[in-house]
Amino acid sequence: MSETVVLAQPEEEGQLQDYSVDQLAGAVVLVLGAIAGLLQVIWMSKCHCKVNLCYIFRCERRPPTEEEMKTLKAKIGEKKQDKILKKEEEILKEEKKINKDIESLVPKDNSPKMKIEISEKEDLM
Repeated sequence: MSETVVLAQPEEEGQLQDYSVDQLAGAVVLVLGAIAGLLQVIWMSKCHCKVNLCYIFRCERRPPTEEEMKTLKAKIGEKKQDKILKKEEEILKEEKKINKDIESLVPKDNSPKMKIEISEKEDLM
């Protein structure tokens, strides 16, 4: 006994299934995300290329020269130094604030001092 398996075939070949709106939106987002990712890779690349977007926006990208790289490195160094100085200033401000708070909690030398005299006759316990 041999059994034959028959797969169900659609009545019309080449016809898409009925998709819901959220499935269509997901497909559109995936396609647009892929195109945007490709454009981002092209835009961020350091290669020589010309971008022509529907004859509206034209741009030509070239890799930076050695002189431009030196100035860019100098600018990056300055920004890092500025960031470090800003952090140091913030730390100093916080330290001053803490010192002022401590000074307000600790009594000053001008305040009257309390004297406690304990004689040997008194039992402390």
